Amino acid sequence: MNQNNLKVAFLASEMIPLAKTGGLADVAGALPKYLSRQPGLELMVFLPFYREVMKKNLPVETVVEKLNLDWPGSEKEFSVFVYRAEGFKVYLIKNDFYFDRDYLYGTPQGDYEDNGERFAFFSLATLQVMKQLGFQPDLIHAHDWQSAIIFAYLKHTYQNDPFFEKTSSLFTVHNLAYQGLFPREILSRIGLPEYLFNPEDLEFYGKVNFLKAGLLYASAISTVSPTYSQEIQTPEFGCGLEGVLRKRSNCLFGILNGIDYVEWNPETDPALPANYSVRDWSGKKVCRRVLLSRYQLPVEANQPIIGMVSRLAGQKGFDLLVESLEDIFKRDVLLIILGTGEEKIQELLKQVQQKHQDRLGLKIAFDDRLARLIYAGSDYFLIPSRYEPCGLTQMYSLRYGTIPIVRSTGGLKDSVVEFDPQTLTGNGFRFERYQTNDLVSALDRAVSFYEKDPYWSALKQQAMKADFSWEKSASSYLELYHKLVKP
Repeated sequence: MNQNNLKVAFLASEMIPLAKTGGLADVAGALPKYLSRQPGLELMVFLPFYREVMKKNLPVETVVEKLNLDWPGSEKEFSVFVYRAEGFKVYLIKNDFYFDRDYLYGTPQGDYEDNGERFAFFSLATLQVMKQLGFQPDLIHAHDWQSAIIFAYLKHTYQNDPFFEKTSSLFTVHNLAYQGLFPREILSRIGLPEYLFNPEDLEFYGKVNFLKAGLLYASAISTVSPTYSQEIQTPEFGCGLEGVLRKRSNCLFGILNGIDYVEWNPETDPALPANYSVRDWSGKKVCRRVLLSRYQLPVEANQPIIGMVSRLAGQKGFDLLVESLEDIFKRDVLLIILGTGEEKIQELLKQVQQKHQDRLGLKIAFDDRLARLIYAGSDYFLIPSRYEPCGLTQMYSLRYGTIPIVRSTGGLKDSVVEFDPQTLTGNGFRFERYQTNDLVSALDRAVSFYEKDPYWSALKQQAMKADFSWEKSASSYLELYHKLVKP
């Protein structure tokens, strides 16, 4: 390792503010920002140069043009551009055939059929750029299946290359359910040896599994919460890879994601009609009234508001929610939902809304400003996920003094502590089993403390005092980096 600097190459398929479809982008945008503040760390981030990035017209500079990739595909040429983010540089891999498309991974009709080639091209190109620029990484940190194949190239293409001889690696799994599965022929199309098609390497039930490359070949694996790192070693959460993960359990780590406390701050958030703090809650009442008005619910309503901002998907617990709605509406509560997702769930929610127009506010959309108003204007925030590797929305809700009611799984379990009325400790409410009775029982417990002091003020204070800032997470990653690098 370089005595002065720890050199880290960081690969992700999306990152804010450049390109986003989900939580990976938030992490990939925030973690390098906080890592780059650590002394003695030199960071180079890699991202495909998508159409979505081009459309933003951000200031980028040409680094190198018309490089040729050594691989079997007919598309070999690419260029590299750099975007200067806060404290670090993002190197953008430009190949218009692969990345100049309407979407990152696929259209609403389904994934792009050549995703295997697209992200293999990206991964292999990053290794070539490191060599071209003379950036010899002590560690390569790659995220999710789209970047995982880089570890197969390191092990089977560059195994004798002295440039990467001392490079260690870390693979972070954000959601094990997304694995990047492709037909056997993909190996020859992306320049990897055919012999990797066996169960001990990349074969997975007759397909090539890109994510498995990260699980098998990286020096270590991390997940986005301690509980999820345990859960994925079981058949219930392991998505068929629990055996592989158990074999590598001695180098499997769970580090809870954080949120940016500057960007997410009810005292300064410009999206809110009124700001507020733990010392002065009056602005939260203004946010509540504006929220009710936006959803055309009675502005003077005094029932507790339960907010939800989510993908409308089975993983996020919406099948359980739909089953529970009749029971929920027997309680004197209002439910406000914002999200897009599975058509079946969208239709079911619309039907329920027709029946309960005075109790259920529903907007099928992706709307960041409205999401922030829901975090601020709601009293409770419901997350009934079937599984949740980390989850960020419970952290946002806590930051805005809105009390989470969550299923006890993954990062939800690691960040939400059941409220104890005896000691006035805890910051929310949890339920274990994925059943209507358990969800409704947690909701009943939560609502029983609504506007009742000392419980209610203690709950809101505990929520806003919780610390899930990126500083904590970044220092845990840095510690792990130092453990992994070769002397």
